Amino acid sequence: MPVLPSWLTDPLWDQFAALLPKRPAVDPAHPLGCHRRRISDRIVFDKLLQLLRFGCSYQAVSDTTCSATTIRNRRNEWIRLGVFARLKQIALESYDRIVGLVLDQIAVDDSITKAPGGGEAARRSPVDRGKQGLTRSGMTDGYGIPLGRVLAGANRHDSPLLAPTLDLLVDLGPLPEAITVHLDAGYDSDKTRAELAARSLHGRIAHKGEKVPIQASQRWHVERTHAWQNAFHRLARCYERRVAVIDAFFDLADTIITVRSLLRRAWTTHRWDNRPNRRP
Repeated sequence: MPVLPSWLTDPLWDQFAALLPKRPAVDPAHPLGCHRRRISDRIVFDKLLQLLRFGCSYQAVSDTTCSATTIRNRRNEWIRLGVFARLKQIALESYDRIVGLVLDQIAVDDSITKAPGGGEAARRSPVDRGKQGLTRSGMTDGYGIPLGRVLAGANRHDSPLLAPTLDLLVDLGPLPEAITVHLDAGYDSDKTRAELAARSLHGRIAHKGEKVPIQASQRWHVERTHAWQNAFHRLARCYERRVAVIDAFFDLADTIITVRSLLRRAWTTHRWDNRPNRRP
């Protein structure tokens, strides 16, 4: 069974391949002219999808078609070229053009996950008996499309991460004049309100000590997006140590979430050649 259905992986690969530089199958600079053929980029891309979805080791997905070292080297090459970040940006632009991002309603929240291998951003987790953990401050639009995230140690509180998370809004281009930011009670402070006021943003913040059903606001969109991201087991239990690699896997997961939502919402309004027989 494939990691993802073909109606999702095929458009992802088509756009991903368009961002890659042209490389010869055989190195023309090899002195003997008998160097092994280069492993296909499509094979490595499929291996990265397996890593992302199953959360297994590089050795577990390596086989006769591609070694673990080749996967790591090709991954690092693509990170240096900025392919993963560019792919996510294209997915967001396509979604905004076809469906439309709900940017007048923004939700921000943190999620703590395990990081057993430690790493650059991992710290002692206060909710996991002091084990190594990673927190991400995620931001979504009013439907739950991931707009960006800030990675930090699990010992960081939600509130200080709000400012660098909101800084990601500048990458989205023109914004609505009135934007409402939905936050949970962890952000209920004068500092948060001052930060929102300085950015001319309206905040809808849950109050500490008051029981508020999650349906009372639109915070549940970002909670659902965290659940979508944690369905990719490499993000739910992160063994990567470098922030650049973690961001690359998050960008790939966010692209999958965005394209999947785009296909689902456009299924009833658009027609195309490879349209799924049933609504995703």
